[in-house]
Amino acid sequence: MNRFIIHILFIAAVLGCGLLIGINNIPGEWYQSLAKPSFNPPNWIFAPAWSVLYVIIGFVGARTFLHHRQSAAMRFWVAQMIFNFAWSPLFFGLHEIALALIVILSLLISIAGFIATSRKQDYLSALLFLPYLAWVAFATLLNTSIFLMN
Repeated sequence: MNRFIIHILFIAAVLGCGLLIGINNIPGEWYQSLAKPSFNPPNWIFAPAWSVLYVIIGFVGARTFLHHRQSAAMRFWVAQMIFNFAWSPLFFGLHEIALALIVILSLLISIAGFIATSRKQDYLSALLFLPYLAWVAFATLLNTSIFLMN
């Protein structure tokens, strides 16, 4: 299959799944009623930030699939997708703050694992995952703060 098509498919799948999960797990009254830290960003920032990150995640996934399909990096990439897509339904849908915290910590570890295992074989992909790592580290801090405050 054409490399360009694989990139488009990965980006579309990641972005599409992310948007679908986001639409079905919108922060509602329950989330609004929670005590949140002073550094909690406004709700409108999450959709554009995640949309950009999902494009990057899809692009990196395609690169890894094309060049290192059987690698530890690919396994970490798949793991981070599972944790990523599990978090919103747990937190916003089921209101499971503690379980969501465990999942986001697992997500953070799998992103770091991807960066560590891919940096020698695909430095660009490792670099592209750094903003994702930073965003999820911040989201982990938010999740932890909300857990402790509620």
